[in-house]
Formats: sequence, structure tokens, C-alpha cells
Amino acid sequence: MGSYYVRETFFRPDQEAARESSSIPAGLCNRLQRLLRAADAACVFLPIRPMQYLAVVERDEIVFVDAQGGYAHQDGEGGRLIRLAWQPAVGRDSISAPVPCEMVYYFRGLREVQLRLLAEIGPALDRMLECQRDQGIQAWEGRVLPFRQPPGLR
Repeated sequence: MGSYYVRETFFRPDQEAARESSSIPAGLCNRLQRLLRAADAACVFLPIRPMQYLAVVERDEIVFVDAQGGYAHQDGEGGRLIRLAWQPAVGRDSISAPVPCEMVYYFRGLREVQLRLLAEIGPALDRMLECQRDQGIQAWEGRVLPFRQPPGLR
């Protein structure tokens, strides 16, 4: 089976709409890191199909984009807008303790989406880990660019 690369571009809005301190379950964090290590790549795409969201899992951050909207163009480059990001704390005292995490909202009104992501990412992750065991995950190349909104849309 040949390998291939998927190249995606994501824009991070200039300003955060909100930020809150929270935590994610240890088991979820452990499985996310296991997925990333097994893929042997800097990032992994994790589709959350029931929500039509895509999680981009990196070592220090998980960003979420809405597959149904939020596409932008800037300087001849097109890409999806990041809606939410989880920024887990680096280092922890116990592998079984919840992981402190900053939840970053780039758009208003996403609190319910955030709660649903916490519920839906576990089953999506389990499906991906099962698929990974069976056939492996392909590497991809991705970039996150700052998105400058046009002056009239702020």
C-alpha cells in the first residue's frame, strides 16, 4: 500500500472570543497521545462525524474546524477557520488524573458545541485507534495561519 500526504490549511482567527480553564479526562488525553505516537506524524486528522467536525490532533494542542462552514481565503490561500482549540497542560503528576486544559473559543456561542465535542471525541478516537491497528494512518502536511478579518467584519 503506497503512502500519500494530505495538505490542509487552517486559519486561526486573530482574536479569541472566550477562554476557560477546564480539564479533559486522563483516558481521553492518553488515547489522543497514543494515536499521535502511532501515526508517527506531527499531526493527525480525527473526524468527528456525528457533528461534522474535524479535530486536528497535535502534541500541544487539538484544534477543531467545522466541516460544514467557516472557509476563508487570504493572500491567495484558502482554508478552514479554527472554531475551538484545546490546549492541554504539559506535564502532569499522574497518568490517571484529569488533564488541566485551556478551552479556547474563536467564535461566540460555542459552549454547547464544546460540551458535545467532549462527549463525541471519545467514540471517534476509539474508531480511529481500531482502524490504526488494522491498517495504519497516513501522514499529512498541515499549516495553521493567522486569519486577518476584513475591516468591516470585526
